[in-house]
Amino acid sequence: MNKNPRVAIVGATGAVGVELLSCLESRNFPLSSLKLLASKRSAGKQVAFRGEMLTVEELTENSFGDVDLALFAAGGDISRKFAPIAGEAGCVVVDNSSAFRQDADVPLVVPEINPDAAFDHPRNIIANPNCTTIITLMALYPLHLKFGLKTIIASSYQAVSGSGQHGITELENQVQAICNGHPVEISTYPRQIAFNVLPQIDKFDANGYTKEELKMLNEGRKIMNLPELNVTCTCVRVPVYRSHSISCVAQFEQPVDVEAARACYDGKPGVALMDDIANNVWPTPLDSTNGDTCYVGRIRKDIAVDNALNLWVVGDQVRKGAALNAVQIAELLVSRA
Repeated sequence: MNKNPRVAIVGATGAVGVELLSCLESRNFPLSSLKLLASKRSAGKQVAFRGEMLTVEELTENSFGDVDLALFAAGGDISRKFAPIAGEAGCVVVDNSSAFRQDADVPLVVPEINPDAAFDHPRNIIANPNCTTIITLMALYPLHLKFGLKTIIASSYQAVSGSGQHGITELENQVQAICNGHPVEISTYPRQIAFNVLPQIDKFDANGYTKEELKMLNEGRKIMNLPELNVTCTCVRVPVYRSHSISCVAQFEQPVDVEAARACYDGKPGVALMDDIANNVWPTPLDSTNGDTCYVGRIRKDIAVDNALNLWVVGDQVRKGAALNAVQIAELLVSRA
C-alpha cells in the first residue's frame, strides 16, 4: 500500500457506496485515482467526486488489476465472489459485508479499538464489523479499559435504512397510506413497520436468536479479543429513518462507579457523552444522523446485576456503522505506507 493508493468502490451506487464517496471526500483521503464499480445495470451512471464527474463501470473479474485498495459495499454474495479475486490481484479489500467476519485469517477491525489487527491480512481482506456491534463497542470499549468487560445484555433499536432504500421506501409508503386511509402494503418486512416495532432482524437461528443478534456475540469476542465475553441481545426494527440505538447492561470484572465511567470518555475519539438528565439531555437517533460521533447517555449503576452499568448509545449506522469505519481502516493502512 502506498500513501496515494489507487482506490475502487464496489457497490458505488448503493447507500453505503454513496456514503463511502462522501467520507473519502470530506476526510480528504489521499488517493491517486478512484474507480467506481457496480452492476451492469448501474454502469454508465455519472457520479460527482471532488469537482469531477466519474463514470460507474461494470464490476467484473478483471476490475482490480490497476487497484491498490477496494472498499466493498455490495453485499455478501458479491464479496464472496469478488473479494478473493481482488486480493489475489494484490489489492487490499475492506469489506462491509458479513462474508468474512468470522474467518480466522481475516481481521475484523474497529480502528478505535483494535487498529493493529488491520495489518495482519494474509488474504488481503479486512472485514468491517456489523453496524450495531460497532456502535455498541464504541460505547463499551472505554469502560472495558477501566473496569474489564465481562457480559453484555443489549436491546437494539435499528433504523429502516439498515435494510437499504427498500426499508426507507416501505416506511414512507406505509405512513402515507395510513394517513390517507389506504391499505398498507407489506414487502420488505414481515409485518407493518409504520407506527410499529418488529422484534426480528435477519433470519432466526436454531436457538431462537436471529443472525443479527448473534453477530454482537461473535464479533464482539473477536474485535476485543475476549473469547469468554458473554452476550445476549434482542434486535428490534423501529420506524426511524437513520441511526441505530442500543440499550445496554454491561457487567464488569471490577466494581463500577458512574463518575469514573463518565470520565472514561474524556479524549476518546469517535464517542462522546450526552448525559445530563436534569436538563433532559440524552442522545437520540437524530443527534447522530449524518455525523461521525457515537453518543452515550443514561449512564447509571444497574440495580439488578452486580458490577454493572446501564447505558444508552446511538450512532449513524451508515456512517460509523459502515462507510466511515471502512474509510478509517483505509486511513490506517495509508498511515503506515
